Parts: sequence; structure tokens; C-alpha cells
Amino acid sequence: MIHRCGFVAVVGRPNVGKSTLVNRLVGQRVSITARRPQTTRHRILGIRTTTESQTIYIDTPGLHREGKQAMSRYLNRTAASVLGEGVDVVVFVVSGTQWTEEDEGVLQRLTSVKIPVVLVINKIDLVKDKKTLLPHLEHLATRREFAHIVLLSALSGKKVDTLDRVIVPLLPEGVAQYPEDQVTDRNVRFLAAEWVREKLIRHLGAELPYAISCEVEQFVEGKGLTRIGIVIWVERPGQKTIVIGKNGAMLKCIGQEAREDLERTLGCKVFLETWVRVREGWSNNDQLLKQFGYE
Repeated sequence: MIHRCGFVAVVGRPNVGKSTLVNRLVGQRVSITARRPQTTRHRILGIRTTTESQTIYIDTPGLHREGKQAMSRYLNRTAASVLGEGVDVVVFVVSGTQWTEEDEGVLQRLTSVKIPVVLVINKIDLVKDKKTLLPHLEHLATRREFAHIVLLSALSGKKVDTLDRVIVPLLPEGVAQYPEDQVTDRNVRFLAAEWVREKLIRHLGAELPYAISCEVEQFVEGKGLTRIGIVIWVERPGQKTIVIGKNGAMLKCIGQEAREDLERTLGCKVFLETWVRVREGWSNNDQLLKQFGYE
């Protein structure tokens, strides 16, 4: 039996559902999701292993028109870097029949890519007039040669198995690079900070879209209980007030939801403490970005 193993870069502009798609393909939540652009800030591997293959999906931040902030430059560098690092297949994700300047920018970046590119039309369940899909697909097919074009809904899971089936034959022959029970390259410390940040974005994304970062300060595993302490960094004192909420209600809600996620992940009781601290201008400071793990 031929066994295949390879790396698949999942790219696209912000908020097209890349992380939701990777989670669905892997069968577990390895990347946080929220209805906010640039929720994903790191390159994260999602590993799908079967008896015939191991597909290593690389979830990336959305490629976007670069702003002046250091964080914006970091996100674009992180996303673009996967296109030149031993990747075997690229999955280019777009949202329904929408096409923006940022989608065009991603397509232009793929011009020099010589490996197979699979176009994914995500969120097809949100396309009200299905008759618009065919001309949209016909137009995109003239822009470059795609190995496959797959229409799916990552949120519902519809047709996601089709994407997996067309990708596997494009992978090179080879042995698995990760144990069969491993689903990501990230450790629990990283996931703990991400789960807290996810809750913050979901509850406070309108007020604090990009001014939040989370850092694990304490992580102690014990018999049946893991103690975790996480610092929530904001940029202004007013933002600290928003995160804490009236009488601490918002911070308590966020901590409880994150703790429940962590208990499911770890399979044990979790004691989670969170603190909110101010570090002015951290998102536009390269040195502080590195300190907070953005490298």
C-alpha cells in the first residue's frame, strides 16, 4: 500500500474561514475561531492521520493589505512564509462569491507558486443565489490553473471530506512525520493562552479588536489538577477596565469559558487565574511582539 505524507498550506484573506476549515479537517479544535478578521496570529499545524496518509495542514493568519502596525507586518510575514517552505500543496480559501482586493492580492502571491493549488469556495451555504456560483467559478478558473476547485461549508462540514480526498493524491509518497494520535504541533501552554484570547475576541472584539495578547505566566500540572495563570495584556488603562467588566463580571465569564475548554482538552480539573496588565503600544513594538511569542 502506498502511503502519502505532506504539508498543505491553507491561505486566504482574513475571515474566510481558514481556521474553521482546518479544525474540521483535523476533527479537533487546534485553532481558535471568531467572527473577527485576524483572529489567527500564529502558524499552527493541524495533523490528520489515516492508515493511508498523513496530511499536515498549516493554518495561517489572513493575508491582508499591510498596515503600519508591527503586528500587521508580522501577520503578513507569517502567512506569506509558508509559500516557500517545503509545502507540497496550497489550499486557497475564498468566501462564497465575494472577491475583494485582498483576495486579488493573495492570488497574485500565488502566481509564482509551482506546486498544486486547490481553490476552496467556502461558506457556500451563505450564497443565496446559487446561480451566481457558476459564472464566479468560470471566471476564477481563467485566472490560473487550479488542481481542483471544491465548494464546501467548513462551519457545517458539508463537502469537507471532498477536499481531503482530492488533496491526498497530490501529496508525495512518504512515511508519517508525527505520531498517529498527535493533532497539532502546539503544546497545552500555547493552547491555554489561545483559548483565553478566543473568549476575549468573541466577547469584546468590537471594543478591543487587536489590542489583546495573552501570555502564560504559570503552568503547574498536578495529580488530577492543573494550575494555570495567564496575563492578559492590553495597551491602555481604559481597555483594562473593559476586560475586567463591572465588578469583575466580564473577566470571570471569560475565565470560566476558557477553563471549561481546558478541562476538556486536558481531561482533568483546571484552576485558572487571569490578570489584566497594561503595556502601552505593545502591538507596534517589534521587541515586545517577540517577548509575547510573535516570532
